[in-house]
Amino acid sequence: MEQVSNMKVFRSGLERLLLILGLLLLSFYLAARIYSVASSRAELSRFRQAQETASRAETASASLQDGANPDFRLWSAKRIAAYKQSLSSAAPLALAVLSIPAINLNVPVLEGTDEFTLNRAVGHVEATPEPGQNGNVGIAGHRDGFFRGLKDLQQGDSIELITQKGSARYVVDEILIVSPEDVSVLRPRSKTSLTLVTCYPFYYVGSAPQRYIIHASIANPVDRARARQQSSSAVRGGGQEQH
Repeated sequence: MEQVSNMKVFRSGLERLLLILGLLLLSFYLAARIYSVASSRAELSRFRQAQETASRAETASASLQDGANPDFRLWSAKRIAAYKQSLSSAAPLALAVLSIPAINLNVPVLEGTDEFTLNRAVGHVEATPEPGQNGNVGIAGHRDGFFRGLKDLQQGDSIELITQKGSARYVVDEILIVSPEDVSVLRPRSKTSLTLVTCYPFYYVGSAPQRYIIHASIANPVDRARARQQSSSAVRGGGQEQH
C-alpha cells in the first residue's frame, strides 16, 4: 500500500511538473511570436521610411538637374541672374536635401563652396563631416539667394537634412554673427550638429564684412521642448538691397 501511495504522489508531482513546463514552453512560444510580429512591423516601417527618404532625395536631385526655379521673392536680381546662368551647365548629384519648414526652404546640397555651386544650390563645407555623418556638418549659401531666409530663423525651429540613407532632424539652438576668420564655428560640438553659414548683413551693399551662423543640434523630443522654451528672438539683418 505504501508503494502504491508513493507512486501516486510521484505521478501527481510529475504531472504538475509537466504542466508547469508546458505552460512555460507555451509562454516562450507566445512571446517569440509577439516579438516576431513586432519586429516584422518595425522592419516594414523602417523600410517604408527609407523608401520615402530616398524618393525625396531623388526628387530634389531631379529638380536640380531640370532647373526647377526656386522661390525668388527674397533674392537679389544679381543672384537670380547668376542662378539662371548656372542652369546652362549640368549639376552633379546632390549629397543631400536641406529642408527648413519655417522659411519654406527645400534646397539640394552639393559638394564644395565654389561660385557655381552656391549659385545653383547650397554647398557642403569641405573638411566637415558629410551629410548623414556624426559631427558638425557645415553648409554654406549666399545671403542674397537660397540662404536669405535664414534671417527669419529662430531658436527652436527645426531643420531636416535628407540623404539617400536616411534623414536627420536638428533644432536651432544658437545664432551668431562672427568675423570671416572665425572658423571655430565649424569645430565639433558637444552633440551631432549642423552649422549653416552665410554672409552678413543680409542686405549689405558690396562685400559683406561678417558671417551669420546658425547652429542646430540633433533633435529628440526633450531637446525640442527645451529649445522652444528659450529666447525666440533672432538677430536680424539690416541695410539696403544688394545689386
